[in-house]
Amino acid sequence: MAGDIPKNANGEPVEVPPGHVRLRMTVAYDGTNYCGWQWQDGQMTVQQRIEEALARLFRHASRVGGSSRTDTGVHAVGMVAHFDLPEDDWRMEPRKLVLALNAHLPNDVRILAAVKAKPTFHSRFSARGKQYRYLVWNHPAHHPLLLTHSWHVPWDLDLDRMRRAARSLLGRHDFLALSSSPGYERQHTIRHLSRCEIRRSGPLLTFIIEADGFLYRMCRGIVGTLVQVGNGKIPTTELTPLLASRDRCLTGMTAPAQGLILQKVYYPPRA
Repeated sequence: MAGDIPKNANGEPVEVPPGHVRLRMTVAYDGTNYCGWQWQDGQMTVQQRIEEALARLFRHASRVGGSSRTDTGVHAVGMVAHFDLPEDDWRMEPRKLVLALNAHLPNDVRILAAVKAKPTFHSRFSARGKQYRYLVWNHPAHHPLLLTHSWHVPWDLDLDRMRRAARSLLGRHDFLALSSSPGYERQHTIRHLSRCEIRRSGPLLTFIIEADGFLYRMCRGIVGTLVQVGNGKIPTTELTPLLASRDRCLTGMTAPAQGLILQKVYYPPRA
């Protein structure tokens, strides 16, 4: 019975209902014109665009589940999503699904790949980690081609100080102080940060952040705080006690949304 299929808090099936197939997609999008990934009443979102495209191809496609709930203005090149179809409706090869969906999507949303997934695959609950990248244009004048894809920081930054501070964040910590409140109480705020790297190419700084999971606006809190370490407003040695405080008011600013990109989602090899 379909009612016996395990479901998540949103009522979405964690496993494929009987008589259905599950399709897995890799999605890229420019988030400038969207109020994030997830459906919101009265607002245009990326999830809504994809579900509208699916509705033009299939009569009984399920809701689309995503690996992350990116905020307004945040971009992605490696969002993973899934949806279910009755077996009788699935009559095309995955590569043709990519072409068909993109024909009905706006140019700022693209399906990069699609495959038939295992019945137990879930884009969110099967994920074991994610990589985000954040772009900072560190120059007195902002690059006109990066206006909606980077944070313009015109003041001098000490890259060595920022890198030392970034290394102190690696490992398992309570990251509550570097996140924002999502509007509800969170029981688990400990995450394992496996990578926090800063690369420079001329004025362009690329922050590469990987963890087993992220709290609400955690990446942007990390970048904002590291930038304030770089301009001398926060001492490098204070990051560990700031984390221990669990107080968002004591840590640095939240970096703006437009510089953030969901780069990759990691899954077990056989997911």
